[in-house]
Amino acid sequence: MVGNDIVDISEAKRTSNWQRPRFLEKLFTNNEQGIIKNAPNPFLKVWQLWSMKEAAYKLYTQLYPSKFYNPKGFACFMKEDFGIVKFKMFQCYVTTQITSEYIISEARLNQEWMTSKVIKFENKNPQKQSKTIRKALIETGIDRFDISTEQVKILSSKYGIPSLQIPSKIVPLSITHHGYYGAFAIS
Repeated sequence: MVGNDIVDISEAKRTSNWQRPRFLEKLFTNNEQGIIKNAPNPFLKVWQLWSMKEAAYKLYTQLYPSKFYNPKGFACFMKEDFGIVKFKMFQCYVTTQITSEYIISEARLNQEWMTSKVIKFENKNPQKQSKTIRKALIETGIDRFDISTEQVKILSSKYGIPSLQIPSKIVPLSITHHGYYGAFAIS
């Protein structure tokens, strides 16, 4: 099981208003608000924590298929080289990479290995982005599982949770996009 989330930093700067009244209070725990306020770059910390919550939510909904909105319920705890996100009795590990262009977080139940890829899109057309990321995902599935194009298919549950169907099994995956960036992670 995996979850991921990406934030295009330029897009977030252009479209977000994270400093408006009560924004932080609605989305982040008191502990997280303290982390943000004490960070050298509060803007980046907001979007790091947000991407951790989103990645954890995607992982959680793979385990417990559902759709709901409760970002404050997913509490982030920072360690030296990874984070932990907790929601009720659920806990996962999240690694985050922050570049000058994007922030990507990937969630897993343990420190297991996963296949993941970040893609830079040529434009923000959602249909073209979806086609591009799905093509890259299928190509990666073909290479990773040593199968032919006809043997791999991307499925979506009634809750919109994606998975990769290959001969004799379903492989959990997560897909994300924001602005000019997209990514996928395969368990």
